[in-house]
Amino acid sequence: MSGELPYEIRFMNRDEWEEAMGLTWKTFLEFEGDDYSPEGVRSFEDFITNSGLKRMFIMGTYQVMAAFSDGRMVGVISLRNETHISLLFVDGHYHRRGIGRALILALAEYVKTEIGKKRLTVNASPYGVGFYHRLGFQDLGPERQQDGIIFTPMFLNI
Repeated sequence: MSGELPYEIRFMNRDEWEEAMGLTWKTFLEFEGDDYSPEGVRSFEDFITNSGLKRMFIMGTYQVMAAFSDGRMVGVISLRNETHISLLFVDGHYHRRGIGRALILALAEYVKTEIGKKRLTVNASPYGVGFYHRLGFQDLGPERQQDGIIFTPMFLNI
């Protein structure tokens, strides 16, 4: 076995935005929505449906990579401010298949080689904290809440 993963990871095209945000919303509701207050759910929905965010993506200042399995988008990761993971979501049917890890590794390689930075940060949801710890992320502080969004600030030296 070659060790290659059975999916493609690449930067998204402009016409894939809606599909990516649909996957993000569906996965958020399935795995995280119950952990948040109505305010938090609204804040998250407002973030991913914000036309300014899409505009930043189109202009190239908000990068989004996606994982595809047989041509179907199954995961997304986004980068804000050169080093901050803004979104990381993998379709529930594809959990525990290495897709989240592969997305982070691909993004880390891009940040290190193309941007020249040596650190990634993320505000990890309660659902994601253990996953990020397994990949070597360390807490920057205790769990916080802002606009109903619960997160633990974390970093990874790359």
